[in-house]
Amino acid sequence: MAYVTGATSQIGRFLLPRLCNAGFTVTAISRQNQSHSAEVIWQQADLQTFSLAINQQQSLLFHIAPLPLLPPLLAQLPKNTSLTRVIAFSSTSALTKAASPEPRERKIAAQLTEAETASIAACQVHNIAWTLFRPTLIYGCGIDKNVTFIAQFIRRKGFFLLVGQGTGLRQPVHADDLAAACVQAYQSKAALNKTYNLSGGQTLSYRDMVTNIFHQLGKKPRIIAIPLPVFNLMVRCITWLPAYAHLSAAMIMRMNQDLCFDKTAACQDFGYNPRTFSDNDMGF
Repeated sequence: MAYVTGATSQIGRFLLPRLCNAGFTVTAISRQNQSHSAEVIWQQADLQTFSLAINQQQSLLFHIAPLPLLPPLLAQLPKNTSLTRVIAFSSTSALTKAASPEPRERKIAAQLTEAETASIAACQVHNIAWTLFRPTLIYGCGIDKNVTFIAQFIRRKGFFLLVGQGTGLRQPVHADDLAAACVQAYQSKAALNKTYNLSGGQTLSYRDMVTNIFHQLGKKPRIIAIPLPVFNLMVRCITWLPAYAHLSAAMIMRMNQDLCFDKTAACQDFGYNPRTFSDNDMGF
């Protein structure tokens, strides 16, 4: 039996069919009501008030929902729980935003770090094996706030704005590759009780990432580089709009900062093999 929290997330959408193909009976938990199928039983629930009812057979939990929701969920389990394995997602933001000039971003990093520590501790109390993933920039379903945001901006405006030359390196990772990592890690004893950074299969500059998105949309790249003070003024003027509320000066500054992580341990321990960003379906 496999339980999946955050089942309608971009990773969850790819994970559910992979688990079914692997022979699991799946209980999917999300805030949105969904129709049952032969392979997936859906539970509509808010994880902030939800108690995980594990049946008597050995079970595992794939926690795709926000990590801070996991420790309270595990704390409610009985000591003799039949849950034997937890695979959960944090984010490389725990590392990249820890020293951000933006208080909101530092808070996010601190919350992730605290949730990682608390989740591991809760698993140890219940003698549950755990694996923790920190992915980089996720894309693939058309619902992320990074790659899809860029694509939507290009569709509406026909161009994209960069601060400077956009030289910061990125490693976008497809949500389906992260779903595959869940199944691969579950099957690997080497992945027990470890944390992995999961980056994509290609390292490219922010500018090249944007150029690839133009090509995916069938458009000629039109990239306009503007000075940082001008960009900061624009951000302050538009962040009151819902579509741009997630933008910040720190996020803009990172266009020229390298955000790269080594995936070697995941490749060696459970055969992680993510696709490249160029020349594949980006999901938008």
